Amino acid sequence: MTRTAIVVTGGPSPDPAIAEFLPATEHVVVADSGLDHARVLGLEPTLLVGDLDSISPEGLRWARDRGIATDEHPADKDATDLDLALSAAAPLVERIVVVDAGLGRLDHSVANLLLLASDRFAAVSVWAYTADALVTVVRGRRALVGRPGAYVSLLAVGGPATGVTTRGLRWALTEATLDPCSTLGVSNELVAPRAEVQVATGVVLAIQPERAPLA
Repeated sequence: MTRTAIVVTGGPSPDPAIAEFLPATEHVVVADSGLDHARVLGLEPTLLVGDLDSISPEGLRWARDRGIATDEHPADKDATDLDLALSAAAPLVERIVVVDAGLGRLDHSVANLLLLASDRFAAVSVWAYTADALVTVVRGRRALVGRPGAYVSLLAVGGPATGVTTRGLRWALTEATLDPCSTLGVSNELVAPRAEVQVATGVVLAIQPERAPLA
């Protein structure tokens, strides 16, 4: 079985319906008030990370009463709580699924999406449920599943993505180059329940704005 960690961010509460899309796991890493959200989602946190400035007092008491491991950081730090949580989870597993409401501050939302594609997490497969969307970090080859006709946007992050080839999308790409800040990959569509995106070099975020299962 593939070792998986679920990472739950702080900020606004995610839709409880996300729970049905989440895989079973022994590793639930929560970023600050992500502990409160994890409890609503029916998840059992195994590690609490962050500066603990947004977790509810009741949630913090609950975590301490249950002896949940806590990695507390000062408020004045050089990394977000999600960054710290991902860094803690990555050495433990082969894939990470992030749960983020995607409804908070715009700067945090953009930073969180870019963080998913960091080379520091290249050794693990990364997905994120944010608002109503599923984000898949594509390095090498990744499958996508969803409803035929649903949108998929492919965005290069951190530099050009070369050799981009797709199968199962309405507008096929073959050995294409996607440049950062380009809209070439926006609003493609699934033509089958399963598609594939392959990247020779670089990193692509495949964003499905309609919530979908993990491939």
